[in-house]
Amino acid sequence: MSASSAFSDEKGGSASEPEYGHDPASGGIFSSDYKRHDDLKEMLDSNKDSLKLEAMKRIVAMIARGKNASDLFPAVVKNVACKNIEVKKLVYVYLVRYAEEQQDLALLSISTFQRGLKDPNQLIRASALRVLSSIRVTIIVPIMMLAIKEAASDMSPYVRKTAAHAIPKLHSLDPEQKDQLIEVIEKLLADKTTLVAGSVVMAFEEVCPDRIDLIHKNYRKLCNLLIDVEEWGQVVIINMLTRYARTQFLNPNINESLLEESSEKAFYASDDEEDEDKKAEPAALAKRKPYVMDPDHRLLLRNTKPLLQSRNAAVVMAVAQLYFHLAPKAEVGIIAKALVRLMRSHSEVQYVVLQNVATMTIKRRGMFEPYLKSFYIRSTDPTQIKILKLEVLTNLANETNISTILREFQTYIKSMDKDFVAASIQAIGRCATNIGEVRDTCLNGLVQLLSNRDELVVAESVVVIKKLLQMQPEQHSDIIKHMAKLIDNIQVPMARASILWLIGEYCEHVPKIAPDVLRKMAKTFTNEEDIVKLQIINLAAKLYLTNSKQTKLLTQYVLNLAKYDQNYDIRDRARFIRQLIVPTDKSGALSKYAKKLFLALKPAPVLESPFKDRDHFQLGSLSHLLNAKAGGYQELPDWPESAPDPSVRNVEIPDWSKCTSRKDRKEKKVEKPFYSDSEGESGPTESADSESDSGSGSESASASDDSGSGSESEDSGEESESEEEEEDEEVEKKKRKKLDKTKPKKPVEESAESDQSSGAEDRKRVRKAVKNQKSASESESESESSESEDESEEESEEESESDTDVRKKKAPVSKQPPKQSKKESKKETQEMSLLDLDDFEPSPASAPVTPVNFLSSSLVSDLEGLSLTDTILAPTTIAPSGLIKMYELLHRIKGEGLGVEYCFSRQPFSPDPNMVAVQIQFTNSTNAETKNLHIEDPRLQYGMRIREFAEIDVLAAGESVTVVMGIDFCDSTQAANFQLCTHTRKFFVSIQPPVGELMTAAFLTENDFKKEQGKLMGMNEISEKLTLGDKCVNEHVIVERVTATANLSRVPCGSDKECRFAGKTVSSGCLVLVTVTTKDGGGAQLTVNCEKMVIGTMLVKDILQALSQ
Repeated sequence: MSASSAFSDEKGGSASEPEYGHDPASGGIFSSDYKRHDDLKEMLDSNKDSLKLEAMKRIVAMIARGKNASDLFPAVVKNVACKNIEVKKLVYVYLVRYAEEQQDLALLSISTFQRGLKDPNQLIRASALRVLSSIRVTIIVPIMMLAIKEAASDMSPYVRKTAAHAIPKLHSLDPEQKDQLIEVIEKLLADKTTLVAGSVVMAFEEVCPDRIDLIHKNYRKLCNLLIDVEEWGQVVIINMLTRYARTQFLNPNINESLLEESSEKAFYASDDEEDEDKKAEPAALAKRKPYVMDPDHRLLLRNTKPLLQSRNAAVVMAVAQLYFHLAPKAEVGIIAKALVRLMRSHSEVQYVVLQNVATMTIKRRGMFEPYLKSFYIRSTDPTQIKILKLEVLTNLANETNISTILREFQTYIKSMDKDFVAASIQAIGRCATNIGEVRDTCLNGLVQLLSNRDELVVAESVVVIKKLLQMQPEQHSDIIKHMAKLIDNIQVPMARASILWLIGEYCEHVPKIAPDVLRKMAKTFTNEEDIVKLQIINLAAKLYLTNSKQTKLLTQYVLNLAKYDQNYDIRDRARFIRQLIVPTDKSGALSKYAKKLFLALKPAPVLESPFKDRDHFQLGSLSHLLNAKAGGYQELPDWPESAPDPSVRNVEIPDWSKCTSRKDRKEKKVEKPFYSDSEGESGPTESADSESDSGSGSESASASDDSGSGSESEDSGEESESEEEEEDEEVEKKKRKKLDKTKPKKPVEESAESDQSSGAEDRKRVRKAVKNQKSASESESESESSESEDESEEESEEESESDTDVRKKKAPVSKQPPKQSKKESKKETQEMSLLDLDDFEPSPASAPVTPVNFLSSSLVSDLEGLSLTDTILAPTTIAPSGLIKMYELLHRIKGEGLGVEYCFSRQPFSPDPNMVAVQIQFTNSTNAETKNLHIEDPRLQYGMRIREFAEIDVLAAGESVTVVMGIDFCDSTQAANFQLCTHTRKFFVSIQPPVGELMTAAFLTENDFKKEQGKLMGMNEISEKLTLGDKCVNEHVIVERVTATANLSRVPCGSDKECRFAGKTVSSGCLVLVTVTTKDGGGAQLTVNCEKMVIGTMLVKDILQALSQ
């Protein structure tokens, strides 16, 4: 019988074969079941591997479809010793599924599984271990233990991974094996492969989550491997490292509470207290200053940040909770964008994300405020998502955005979803209680809803109004009267009860209406719901105490009705109240105080978010989602009071770091100058023992990674680190080739080392100067604390590094002038291009001059290849060359005598018209030649391109030279970061374009302008009113200001009160139309029409600024 015939027989048989036990009428119940899989059993018993393979494929397919194939177990288990690897793999797949159910039969083949553990094929070894660990019989625990220990030392990472998976299974079968399993976990934690990392951390979490000491030596390795581990492994590792970090590092926000306390004291304190505070201030400062982030803490934050761009929502959520629980307040904001991105995912993912966002918005509201519109509700959202989004919107409400949010809520009330409408009305109530300014507006709006046709809207409004009126009842007696009139129409029990409670509580404000309401309610008492009956009794009691003449009989009547009610709560309440308010001989001392009991002042209810106290659960956990402690949940530890010893994480750097982690190599390189001046003395050690070493260690890596000392690429965070690593490797290869060709080997190495050390020293000097400056200005005036706080936020990437530098006092600071404004020091730290150092003499070429003057005669021939004459010498745009603004790329102090400035020449870049032409002027202020000026290692955002200028071989002392390079900014104002290299040094620099330089002039007629403007209406039009500055006296000045701000051309216009301009973006060619309409009295209207809304918004801001000056 061939395989094909057997297959066709089975196929043919299966078409007419009944589904046994599904349909009683088919007779399947009575047919003998033993013939059901006869053909498969025959194929499994066959001598041909092809038939066995076919049978196994069909059996595995049956399992995949959810059909029961357990009756084939004896036939399958016989084939476990088959020599065909493909058959063996499928047999193991089957056995893993059914070994737990058919334990006795599986035990018979245990010797075969043990042989499988020695198989040369790694997949067979792993499968054998998997099956062995699936047999849940205590008798084979020693065999399993031995197998796991052997597999943990296996050469194949896949088998080691399977060993890690088997550990929790064995632990649950026999907890007494815990000590031996911990030894295996310790061994596997030291594993160097990414495949094993996630699985062994999972085993660690299951077996011994409290053994933090096992993680110490592997902490840095896990941080560095994290980005390459599979996604579910990343989630497990991140959650484990979150708990680890909470036990090993200090709270980075420890000073926030001190700052808040001091600011509150300063605001409320009397004069005497202020004097005391001034004395206490130095002590508080002394407490605040010592905090420096542990470099290992920074390593964790830096290595998890790129995972915010992961495609897996669980990974993004894990990183978000890590940042929320561990990061300094200034850095937590980066998770908002990633979480908002997850909002576009499936509703299940949205639900979990919104639960966590709702908790975050209570503590860190400002983080999500820029993304307010992302939480607006769509009609297609499920009810649960709608209610969570409402929760977030309510949490984000403040004085500035409340009007927008209330407008949104107004439209939500018209929804058909009743639960959602009720939640919207409650949200309005919460906004009213939280923001006093809009309380009256909300109350009036809710009163208007009382005339709504929808009974549910009216009922919910009544309940919310009741809570709001409790805050200031005396001002709103007319609303209470209005609600009393509604009692006849509203049928929802909760709403009726709320109205009755209000009338009873504030009966002195409505003395004429209250008795009449009681009369009406007494009539319908027997038909009311229990909650309403209880409030009728309360109302009767309160009116009896305040107005017994009118209501004595009514009260007795109501109490008699309640006495015989079916509900025992109502009967008990009636007896209790009768004894309390109607004095008799038997009534006790309490009746004297009846009025105080019933009419005591009640505190106004506080409408709080249900997510208020949820943050004590770890975000992203099941316990947080359910708001109850789930089984297996591990509490997030509190921060330690004092930092544990960081040296426990020190470990000799093994060889694998050279091949796996590019970052470690960079780290080592930059560390050298901090340890010693000569390369021979420095070794690649990681002694976090001394704070200075550890500070420079991992922080310097972040400095070099993020395009120089804390430049803007850290903030943008768009690029993944793995891409950067690949680029670095390519660039380094090119560099090596270049150096090999031009110079002999030994001098190359020496110069490279000296370059590195001098570069690091230079950066160190600058940072030290900035730090000294900063501390000096802080001691001068305490009032500027908010400004220094901003500064510290921007320098958060280099906190520990700069602090280390101050402590070392190694390099001289004489080059940097001591007195400088904070603004300048901030710019210096960020290495931005707009440096404005007043204390230095400006370089001779800093004045705006025409580009022609920069060309030296010796270099004209070399630069002809860049077609400078075409692109620069013939200005065609409106802005004259004298108005072109020069920006500083490299200050001559930083550049060791090499000053570099650049400007946007506004000429087309002939090699590529989609690039912006950037004109760069080099000035050599030293007494020696500068050689080999060129660009290396461009780090660009996605989509951006750069066209480098040809290498300048020699720049003589005291000379200047101008070159042109092209950059495609991809219609964004993101900075282009790159290294400017000479024959001895490398400088990290960045060019960030103003939005006006991203466009080129477009020449349109008046009709064309109107036609195009008509196409770009609605969302593509941004209009702003402004007051023109004192100097904008005529049309000529306005035209000059606009064209200086943006590269636009003037469009002819018939009206003398209107100026029109047109341009198009260089990269994508999108039209940009600008209209400035002047009005009497110095006012004007600015309108920008552009398809790219971001560019339009930024351009409006820049032109407004230019015209308002």
